Amino acid sequence: MARVSFDPIVSFEPTAIGDQPNDAAVIVPIVERRDEHAILVTKRADHLGEHPGQMSFPGGGAEPDDQSLLETATREAEEEIGLTPAETSVVGRLDDIRTVTEYAVTPFVARVPDRRYVPNDDEVAEIAIVPLAQFLDPGNVEFETRYHPAYGEIVVHYFHVDGYTVWGATARMLVQLLELATPFRAPELDDSATVASGTQTDVDSPE
Repeated sequence: MARVSFDPIVSFEPTAIGDQPNDAAVIVPIVERRDEHAILVTKRADHLGEHPGQMSFPGGGAEPDDQSLLETATREAEEEIGLTPAETSVVGRLDDIRTVTEYAVTPFVARVPDRRYVPNDDEVAEIAIVPLAQFLDPGNVEFETRYHPAYGEIVVHYFHVDGYTVWGATARMLVQLLELATPFRAPELDDSATVASGTQTDVDSPE
């Protein structure tokens, strides 16, 4: 059964971004199961103004009262799916990501319990807990180059799992997580395409 190796995440030194006007943070939830790990993703509600219906990790924009970006991530995760801070065991961070909506998004990787989560209908249409093995299956992964107005030709990643397509900023975070903590390696597409550490690599980011 497929499992995440947490040691590389614990020791990873993420790249932070401080040049965007807005900050956001997400929880990348690794669901603990006895024989395998799974990854929790959410489908954004169709009525949302930004990126309706797209797949994402629980999280959102920082509020003035948040004491840290981790508090932002855990507060939003509790609001969106009922994941409480007490049951969110943070392992480490991934690189910050810039989005075309001028956010710097900080991803926190966390172990979370294998239980039923309830979506907040105001923000989340569905919750999917997808076995890690599905993200590692080469038959479920596609890559292409696309033009980004700031970075030129870039690589866009698509994961087709459980009837959902995960792409954009969420897929970029997944690629880094999987390359850090599993045998997964993203294939090379074109020497001119860039996937720069700490940079948003998708024209239409779901975050």
